[in-house]
Amino acid sequence: MRWKIAATVPIVIAAALWLGNTSLFSQFPEGKPLRIIAHRGQHQLFDATNVGNDTCTASLMLPPTHDFLENTVAGMKAAFDAGADVVELDVHLTPDKQFAVFHDWTLDCRTDGKGVTEQTPMAVLKTLDIGHGYTSDGGRTFPLRGKAIGLMPTLPEVFAALPEGRFLVNFKSRRKEEGEALAALLETEPAFRQATFGVYGGNEPTETSMALVTGLHGYSARTAKSCLVNYLALGWSGHVPEACRNGLVPVPANLAFLMWGWPERFYNRMRAAGSDVILIGPFEAGDSGSSGIDDREAWNMVPDGFPGFVWTNVIEKTRPEVDRRGFCALPAKPVICAK
Repeated sequence: MRWKIAATVPIVIAAALWLGNTSLFSQFPEGKPLRIIAHRGQHQLFDATNVGNDTCTASLMLPPTHDFLENTVAGMKAAFDAGADVVELDVHLTPDKQFAVFHDWTLDCRTDGKGVTEQTPMAVLKTLDIGHGYTSDGGRTFPLRGKAIGLMPTLPEVFAALPEGRFLVNFKSRRKEEGEALAALLETEPAFRQATFGVYGGNEPTETSMALVTGLHGYSARTAKSCLVNYLALGWSGHVPEACRNGLVPVPANLAFLMWGWPERFYNRMRAAGSDVILIGPFEAGDSGSSGIDDREAWNMVPDGFPGFVWTNVIEKTRPEVDRRGFCALPAKPVICAK
């Protein structure tokens, strides 16, 4: 008799876990559209093979099909026109206390300047050609050189130029001062606060800005890891860790199946905890964390009817996949939402 009870216990536990986490009895909110985050706006693509944190990606540019550059007002506008709900951009706080919108830690790769971006006054950054270093043929030609002089914007310039846009701000440093400066900017300009969808990046500035700005969502590497690891440990019970609450929860598409209750129940738990879910591209050891839902294989990992955010590096190629999968269409072409 005892052996029968002992054999039954694991079955009962497994059944309870399944019942508590299956999405068969849960569903996404009806009529809620999929939303798109365009990483760096519409920009030049590059060969991502063997790219590291210090790789000069401008030197790996694929043959250009347009003139848009990352982190420029024109590139962001093109992304919104292509259906982005949010545009991700990168910031550096300069010595004159302005937020320069630019990706690289140094100027040497993309521009005709030299030195560390955050150590260069904005007045100098405004003189640079930010298309100077792009080449798709190993340096024989530079098709964008001379076309982007003075196009590095400040964060307030982006907000003013695209007043209807929403932006995810990426802190490139680990300076607490950057978080304090952003909080001060958003406090003095309510329209800028409305435009700021969220923040992420360096632990110190990200967590500081979230603490200082009421309702500002975001994630740092530290909070994202804490959220997902603790949810893996405790999510079977329905518990949502504190690090997952009132923020942004990035989930790599290839690891999403590990999340208790994925997809519907997981999504609904995070929304009930005040957080938005961002589905990012497949995670591979050593990658930079900016992999996106960029091709058909990755789009096939997006759950049917998913109403969260999808991160992409190729906003100009997104509509065919959205239409193919039958999601709520992007704003330029409204249709009935998938259920």
